[in-house]
Amino acid sequence: MASEPDPDRLRALEKRLEAAKGKPKPESTQTAKGFSQGEVAYRMVIELATGILVGVGIGYGLDVLLGTLPVFLAIFSMVGFAAGVKTMLGTARQIQDKALAAAAAEAQAAQAAERERG
Repeated sequence: MASEPDPDRLRALEKRLEAAKGKPKPESTQTAKGFSQGEVAYRMVIELATGILVGVGIGYGLDVLLGTLPVFLAIFSMVGFAAGVKTMLGTARQIQDKALAAAAAEAQAAQAAERERG
């Protein structure tokens, strides 16, 4: 059967709950709103691999058509790698711009809230 709860334990629990409510929220990462760091990393790896594979495919196709097997394969493999790196850097820049814009918007909102209080 149920007995009455201990009032001392209940008071201690209430104190712990109040202390937990007063703690600040953990800071979020500045990756980008809506994207985790894992998703961003996976996207960049896919962009790099896609650039390399497209370059290899074009190079191999030209080599088969022209009968010069290793030449275009090597050239377009490097071109595909360069294109993949360029795309990755563009993605990183885009995500950084979004994160900076979100941080600036948060700062402006905080300043506006402070002005209203002050």
